[in-house]
Amino acid sequence: MQQRGPTAPDDDVVEVLMQQHGVIHDLFGEVRASGAEDRRDAFSRLVRMLAVHETAEEMIVHPLARSAVPGGSGVVDDRLTEEASAKEMLSRLESLDPGAPDFLPLLDELRLAVLTHARAEERYEFVKLRETTDAATRARLATALKAAEAVAPTHPHPGINTPTENLVAGPVAAVVDRVRDAMRRATADAP
Repeated sequence: MQQRGPTAPDDDVVEVLMQQHGVIHDLFGEVRASGAEDRRDAFSRLVRMLAVHETAEEMIVHPLARSAVPGGSGVVDDRLTEEASAKEMLSRLESLDPGAPDFLPLLDELRLAVLTHARAEERYEFVKLRETTDAATRARLATALKAAEAVAPTHPHPGINTPTENLVAGPVAAVVDRVRDAMRRATADAP
């Protein structure tokens, strides 16, 4: 049974995820509104946020929703299908130059898919998690979510969607991603 009590937004996994959905929404707007020079940086921040956010959900939130939410397996399977599609689109976008003519139309397609996915999570998964878990559980999950985000890959990896896949392949993908990010930053800053 749910216990209501005062919790800080960082102490409730649902609140943390809802805040991240807001940041993701804002980042899409920033990428869309950026000029060609600033678009790459804004897009890099969006890619990182999406990759880290989805990995942490797959590792921490979805497994609990499967067991705690009535009909949870179906709810999670639907979200994983949406996430897989978004990862594919995000991978295609990463292969494009942000100034390419195909970039903004594909970004708009991804934005619609991601924001629709976020609304479905909020409505079918997060609300139900609030109803079926207590504040202490959600606080523990917030801590676990932050730990998962700290080691999550920073780029999309289509085909890695389950907690087991994330535990096996995630650390290697995260190291590769973080090295690749560092190399990109170093070459971007070079004269």
